[in-house]
Amino acid sequence: MNKILASFVLATLTTSAFAQSTTNSPYSQFGLGDLTDQSVSFNKGMNGVGLGMHRGNEVNPMNPASYSSVDSLTFLFDAGMSGQITNYSENGKKFSGKSGGFDYVSALFRAFKNVGVSFGVLPYSNIGYEYLQSGILDDRDETEVASQYSGEGGLHQMYIGAGFRPIKPLSVGFNLSYLWGDYSRSMATVESSNLSVLAKEYRADISSYKLDFGVQFDLPLNKKDYLTLAAVWSPGHSLKSDPECLIANVKTSISKADTTTYVISDGLKIPTTFGFGVAYHHAQNLRVGADLHIQKWGSVDFPSYDKGVYALKSGLLKDSYRLNLGGEWTPNPMARSVFKRIQYRAGVGMVTPYYYINGKEGPKEFSASLGFGIPIANGYNNRSVLHISGQFVRRSADNLIKENMFRLNIGFTFNEKWFAKWKVE
Repeated sequence: MNKILASFVLATLTTSAFAQSTTNSPYSQFGLGDLTDQSVSFNKGMNGVGLGMHRGNEVNPMNPASYSSVDSLTFLFDAGMSGQITNYSENGKKFSGKSGGFDYVSALFRAFKNVGVSFGVLPYSNIGYEYLQSGILDDRDETEVASQYSGEGGLHQMYIGAGFRPIKPLSVGFNLSYLWGDYSRSMATVESSNLSVLAKEYRADISSYKLDFGVQFDLPLNKKDYLTLAAVWSPGHSLKSDPECLIANVKTSISKADTTTYVISDGLKIPTTFGFGVAYHHAQNLRVGADLHIQKWGSVDFPSYDKGVYALKSGLLKDSYRLNLGGEWTPNPMARSVFKRIQYRAGVGMVTPYYYINGKEGPKEFSASLGFGIPIANGYNNRSVLHISGQFVRRSADNLIKENMFRLNIGFTFNEKWFAKWKVE
């Protein structure tokens, strides 16, 4: 139990130390930023598929019902990081950016028979961007206007959860998360005619909770094949946060600045989320799955500043849908050769935006991934796995910036028999 406590402390301290934005997309200025799923190393190789997946040697926070399948003698520790290169294009202009960092850490062990317990830290959203826009405000006097936009922050979730199998084909589970983070978005506009600067800053600190519930039901087809039907649900609620808007009007010619601060009490929420999945399993060689996630952002009002009024406004956000398909094939999981035990993974997916930009729907996202799970064999451990995957993501919409991103994910699942009893003869 001391090892479990030490791992929990290490997980939270390490992830908190490295928690940072892993995006440089200008689209992260909308809503709560670029949203992430709860996938870990093995999910990422299948492009985020995982609602119907469960095995005794992997952690799957996407569906807490999967925790009940953990092997009785093992303690699992999973950590991952990523790096990405994004190419942007707009009106014939092209530029690129790099980002990356520590992604997540999670652990899983069996507490009782048919009961698994997991804990860790996962990202919820990322905000990170900086860009400049310039143009002519008035053709008559050729007034030039330059606007600089920047933002940073994001939300993280520290969770603890449990999965329980009341009867053999049915598993249920939950995650209870502490959701925390902050964001700061700023815009500064300079006019050449009167040398004035108009600056806006939006900021908020968030400290709340998040609940996730999951279920998995296995349907045997024969001795080697079975289907898993899965569902998850996360209730929406207020974040009890008071977002602020600071407006500063600076006259550089007379060195005078007027600043006004607006606050909306209890102005941020997260939506109700549903997820449905199905997975086909053939022995230990093959598994394929499909997931559908629905986030009801359309019912969430979001803070907006317009014509001197800072208030909650409807119609800025919309319901979002995420569809992923993926699978994994292992030539011979029981072979002595490491090469025959490599797990080959692939997946594709699409996501619809959860926000509007100037009244028009934001960019859709299409993605594909390839990955490998490589067993780590040494003198004392042949159960740990190194996970490597690459993902290509294209995000685009008419008359908006197009993004082509390549992301490299690296994860490690540490699997040890911490709970085995030694016998001396």
